[in-house]
Amino acid sequence: MQKTRVLFVCEHNSARSRMAEAFLNALAGDRHMVESAGFDIAPVNPLAAKVMAELGMDITAKESQKVFDLYKSGRIYEFVITVCDESLAEQCPVFPGIVRRCHWSFPDPWNLEGSEEEQLEKTRAIRDQIKGAVEEWLANPEQCCTLKPGE
Repeated sequence: MQKTRVLFVCEHNSARSRMAEAFLNALAGDRHMVESAGFDIAPVNPLAAKVMAELGMDITAKESQKVFDLYKSGRIYEFVITVCDESLAEQCPVFPGIVRRCHWSFPDPWNLEGSEEEQLEKTRAIRDQIKGAVEEWLANPEQCCTLKPGE
């Protein structure tokens, strides 16, 4: 059985796309080949790493990747799912082949305000929303939809 190739993209490949990649690998890595990338890469967000570690998932194990490097290398995906703001989603390159493009908008953990505990709580909420979106997508991947947190 050939695995479905899925790419998650966010601004820095430091939080949201890595969380989505980790959840899809954990829930259905046997059926999907999953990668994540960003437009302008940055180190892994420490809040995202911490809240994923709470679930036993390490999102720090690999280097951040640039989405345009994957594009230039000729990678082909069945699904390219952006998990960033609308404006950045529109900048994502169009990969060759038959690709379904999806957009799920989630807040960027780098932009959270408040005390460290408040930021952790908000990052947990983002993590849980991303997990829910991945689960919903897995239930019906052909129904590639735009998800808004909390709906």
